[in-house]
Amino acid sequence: MTQSAEIRVSTTPQELFAAAAEEIVHLTNQAVSTSGRFTIALSGGSTPKSLFNLLATNARTILPWDKMFFFWGDERHVAPTDPDSNYSMASEAMLSKVPVPPANIFRFAAENPDATAVADAYEKTLRKFFQLGPEAFPHFDLILLGLGPDGHTASLFPGSAALQEKKGLVVANWVEKMQTHRLTLTLPVLNAAYCVAFLVSGTPLD
Repeated sequence: MTQSAEIRVSTTPQELFAAAAEEIVHLTNQAVSTSGRFTIALSGGSTPKSLFNLLATNARTILPWDKMFFFWGDERHVAPTDPDSNYSMASEAMLSKVPVPPANIFRFAAENPDATAVADAYEKTLRKFFQLGPEAFPHFDLILLGLGPDGHTASLFPGSAALQEKKGLVVANWVEKMQTHRLTLTLPVLNAAYCVAFLVSGTPLD
């Protein structure tokens, strides 16, 4: 798969969200026209929340929501109703406001106290949906990612064991500084996506 990279700089958060929303509409229409569906892995945090709000308003009537399938790049090990849940944020900001079929939404069952079981179940979900063989990786049409102050993306934190995973799709990653597990897609899954978009906002570095 041919890889290329592009950096787009926006002068305001509003410009960033508008550009990201426009790109999602473009990628969705492109994928639906070629394969009949659009698969996306969502991220958490304040930056994508603003994007989700925009999609739920400005793009509500123009996106083919019934052909869009939503997954998550990572999740906190909390119940779906917890304020810290990435699923809860996306549901409140966007998914509950648009006509997407519930069957098209694939969240982590992170209310299960066994984090490894949660990761294993999500991997099985991905393998079934994408009809993958035992050593294959899914090709998401788009994976949305953020970038933490420490350089982590999804829940792949610097120095954590998940960075060494080469075969699995999903892991329960123990984050020492937080003393908790985080559920996350692995680096090979991120690299296998047709498109990966980092949404990063903040004060420019000198």
